[in-house]
Amino acid sequence: MFELKRFNSIFFVGIGGIGMSAIARYFFSMKKNVAGYDKTETALTKDLQKEGIKIHFKDEVNLIPEIFKNKKECLIVFTPAIPKENKELNFFIKNNFIVKKRAEVLGMISENFRTIAVSGTHGKTTISTMIAYILKNSEIDCDAFLGGISKNYNSNFFLRNNQKNKNTYENYVVIEADEYDKSFHNLSPEIAVLTSIDKDHLDIYLNKTHLIKSYIVFVKKIKRKGFLIKKNSVNLKIENLKNLNVLNYSLRCSENSDFYSENIVLKDSYYYFDFVTPKNKIYNLCVKSQGFVNLENTIASLSVAYILGVKANEMKKALKNFLGIKRRFEYKIKNKNLIFIDDYAHHPEELKRTISSIKKIYPNKKITGIFQPHLYSRTKDFAKEFAESLDFLDKTILTEIYPARELKMKNVSSKLIFDLMKNKNKILSKKEELLDILKGEKIEILVTFGAGDIDKIVPKIENFFINKNI
Repeated sequence: MFELKRFNSIFFVGIGGIGMSAIARYFFSMKKNVAGYDKTETALTKDLQKEGIKIHFKDEVNLIPEIFKNKKECLIVFTPAIPKENKELNFFIKNNFIVKKRAEVLGMISENFRTIAVSGTHGKTTISTMIAYILKNSEIDCDAFLGGISKNYNSNFFLRNNQKNKNTYENYVVIEADEYDKSFHNLSPEIAVLTSIDKDHLDIYLNKTHLIKSYIVFVKKIKRKGFLIKKNSVNLKIENLKNLNVLNYSLRCSENSDFYSENIVLKDSYYYFDFVTPKNKIYNLCVKSQGFVNLENTIASLSVAYILGVKANEMKKALKNFLGIKRRFEYKIKNKNLIFIDDYAHHPEELKRTISSIKKIYPNKKITGIFQPHLYSRTKDFAKEFAESLDFLDKTILTEIYPARELKMKNVSSKLIFDLMKNKNKILSKKEELLDILKGEKIEILVTFGAGDIDKIVPKIENFFINKNI
């Protein structure tokens, strides 16, 4: 049987990825030798370096530290986002190192825990981070591998407070279960959350039918007598689920909902509400207001906490202190003159939900959005849907596509979306032109959207407005 514990050194090809970096932090916490390569230096890679992890940014074999060239003691972890021509990855493959995908390694790690896996096209980062935060602030505690940076801990990896029983299966781990490349098939959770099954990753799945089949495979991997907590609108036709507890959640009371909220009140930047469970009601909880989408995510998180037996007072305290995730409806500036929000939305449905949430919170203000499309394939597949979502903005500034793992596609650019938009208050722009465009704009609410490198210009935009005394 393949065992992770026999490796003293772990090298990551693509260490700066949000999922890769969480695993790197895990192995580093286990006192392993950890290093890696990434194409670009980011705030995340800088944090990893500060923690003691060695990283280089040129794809050169001679930059790999010698300790990671002992194939008997070194495990190589890579992400599918790495190009096939990567020199370092090919060096390890040609020299017969043990080379594993990120998802495989995460699956192996999770075998030592009671796993809580959060899946779905939208909301999984927020829900998994919130679950982990609630559990860490309860008697239960947990480890966690997250798809975003928790603002409470400034990390995407949580470690249990009590590390005495490291190999005890009774310990919980919270994992964001990624559907890309069928990664979540490597997990066998005890509790799974399913938020949505909207079309996405059509470069991997031919159509929605194939996507749904992949989710069914994931659900069938839930352990016997385990729990599936799904949004009430998710309809999966799965046979032979007699040994599984299936419960539904929703924002408000619905015919088939087991968990939902009542008596919602928005006051002083918080949503106050009552949490309804199958057996009782927990009164007067509160969470920071980031639209009804975030409140719905909160219900999903509380559902898991309830099943695990987290006490009501622990839920209340954790929720009130939960600061959220970086780049998930993150306020950068919030005053009477300007609201500036940074958000990770990169799917048409996510854009629509976030814009709708902002409109509900600020019904009388005009919203200007800067959107950086993510992937040529996603832009091609969803150009019409992106245009429809962006039309909800008062003004849209579209930047060039962030290619990520893809090569450029012929005749695919942001102009595909731009030309389909009905709202004529729109601009096509390069990232380096954004500040000059903003100088001439009168803005009430500004939102930056995207999963690429749009976040790199966010501090510059923030400083521009601060220096302008807005």
